[in-house]
Amino acid sequence: MIIGGKTLPLPILQGGMGVGVSLDGLAGEVARCGGMGTISAAFGGLHEPDFDKDPKGASLRALHDQIVRAKEKAAGLGLVAVNVMVATAQYKDCVRTALRAGADAIVCGAGLPMELPQLAKEEGNTDTLLAPVVSSGRAATLLMKLWKRHGRLPDFLVLEGPLAGGHLGFTADEAAKAQRGEGKALEELLCEVLEAITPYKQEKEIPVFVAGGIESGGEMAKYMKLGAAGAQFATRFITTKECDASEGYKQALLDCGQEDIAIVKSPVGMPGRALRSPLIRRVEAGLQPKIERCMRCIVPCKPNKAPYCISRALIAAVKGDWENGLFFCGASAGRKKVITSVAEEMAQIMDEWRKAQ
Repeated sequence: MIIGGKTLPLPILQGGMGVGVSLDGLAGEVARCGGMGTISAAFGGLHEPDFDKDPKGASLRALHDQIVRAKEKAAGLGLVAVNVMVATAQYKDCVRTALRAGADAIVCGAGLPMELPQLAKEEGNTDTLLAPVVSSGRAATLLMKLWKRHGRLPDFLVLEGPLAGGHLGFTADEAAKAQRGEGKALEELLCEVLEAITPYKQEKEIPVFVAGGIESGGEMAKYMKLGAAGAQFATRFITTKECDASEGYKQALLDCGQEDIAIVKSPVGMPGRALRSPLIRRVEAGLQPKIERCMRCIVPCKPNKAPYCISRALIAAVKGDWENGLFFCGASAGRKKVITSVAEEMAQIMDEWRKAQ
């Protein structure tokens, strides 16, 4: 398919996963296989030698280098995107870095990216695709109106439903209901979003990709028949050889069952879906020690009230520290029991899609 003049051979997006779960290793390989690989901009410099002294500077430098390496690996076969969370303190700097490094796309969630078109305009960049993550037709309607005023409509949308991993655009109750098969289904949300963009179709074709608990190419086919352009997969790619997470993180997902997945309250005030690691159990029991040092990574975070530092917990997870890590995952975590390659996953998704036609 063609999106904003760029070719995406397969209708598969790999979701951005931070901290450090999806860097250039995973994103570059997904793109090489014909999909859109996504680098997470959240403290991606954790492996840099000066990260402890200057985490923000190290992460911006690393982000630039990761984009370059991922694009080299992709060799023009697929697209390389960067996921930047609006709620982070480095939001604007990360967007500017991604634009200057030549990312094929920037995907923004964890808040409404109202300023994204203006940031691209300030950088003189009209080539990089811009895409907001939305969780409802209402959010899509608001963003379309705001971006229209900036003179640039989104190049595509990612509709993330309540079964997604990480931070959610839903209440904890809505996320729990979705886990039980109750509440508003992704199909209904997709219809709402497609309706929201209909008034702008004469100006621009805006593909919508569904995300959040999508398990297979068969499910992708179901949503594509309803009008989606494709699907975003995230948790499924963690247990691949090329994923940038540690073997400990991957093993935690291979070993988990549905009973190990919890809706957690993030220190930044949003609900999230993660494995019930010892960290989460301590928080639930009121036994987690207070934060000793704040990295000031998320704007809404209040370190004097937060039960733990989310960045340090995510860094612990990506390094495989089961005791102290926050292991974000989607509702379909635990279905895979072996490590595979990205190429195998991509081929299987497309085979499942073809069989569902």
